[in-house]
Amino acid sequence: MPAGCTTSSRPSKPTPEPMQYVTTFSAGILSLLNSIIYFHKAVQELQRNHAQVSFASFLYSVIGAIGTFLLAVFLSTANSWKPLFHRYIRMGLAEYAVAISIILFIGMPNIGELASMDKQTLVVQTSFRPSTPDRTTFFVEFWKLPIEWIFLSIIPGAIITVLFFFDHEKSSIICTLDRYGIKKHGGFARDIVFLGTTSALCGILGIPPANGLLPQAPLHSESLMHTVRTEVVTADPEAGERETVIKEREEVYEQRRSPFLRSALILAFICPPLQRVLGLTPTSVLVGLFLFMGEQTLASNPILHRFAYMLTFSEEDLPKLPRDVTW
Repeated sequence: MPAGCTTSSRPSKPTPEPMQYVTTFSAGILSLLNSIIYFHKAVQELQRNHAQVSFASFLYSVIGAIGTFLLAVFLSTANSWKPLFHRYIRMGLAEYAVAISIILFIGMPNIGELASMDKQTLVVQTSFRPSTPDRTTFFVEFWKLPIEWIFLSIIPGAIITVLFFFDHEKSSIICTLDRYGIKKHGGFARDIVFLGTTSALCGILGIPPANGLLPQAPLHSESLMHTVRTEVVTADPEAGERETVIKEREEVYEQRRSPFLRSALILAFICPPLQRVLGLTPTSVLVGLFLFMGEQTLASNPILHRFAYMLTFSEEDLPKLPRDVTW
């Protein structure tokens, strides 16, 4: 509680929040939209590749994209490979499945006869300057803009503000579903303040904001899921016996080390020396990454499971409704 606040013996009425009236169906729809966007971006990137390279190189791009996707999906299931390998090896393969797949298919086109094939790679900068050729500095000289353009920019600014709030709130709802067992919900409130500040700075610097849609947040919660086993001792006073029952529940590692490390790596790789390393990445690998993220988001989407229930004819295979359902 902040300093200077006093407590009262009368219970305070909780302040209603607008987002508490939003059901999880809208969160599922947003997650489904993210999956569709990923798949659409993958197809769009392949179309650009087809227009810029030879047909043989395009066919390899399709193979590379599908290979990146399938290898990442295959390695992500390593935890179920028991008894193969040690447990920590399986955990490492599952946690870094995407990174292993990306690195492998970045190096593959540079081996043997594939090295002489024309390929489309990511466009990067070799110097610390804006990507737009017309600009030489990062700072936007907004005081030189015509006054009418300043007022017109309020309209897209307001739209971005509304989308930013909605996207963050919906991503927060998706990440704090009951099945995740989140205990520290306050971190998402601090995130929106931090991301709002960085978005304002990005607007002044004229660079893309660090957030926008946040589909990676639910995937991050999924990657931090783990099983917690607790022993519960039940006693029978009449029989004088005790029974130990092991209960399992799914929880999320609530920590900020991995998102901080991810942000630090992003900051490092936008610097010119490491940008050249990113320039070695074929666009087909990016397509495979889009396919994987779309598939992972779609696999955990409840709307997909509800659609499968529509095709289920046997009542025994359908899940039972909770007892407190009144509709």
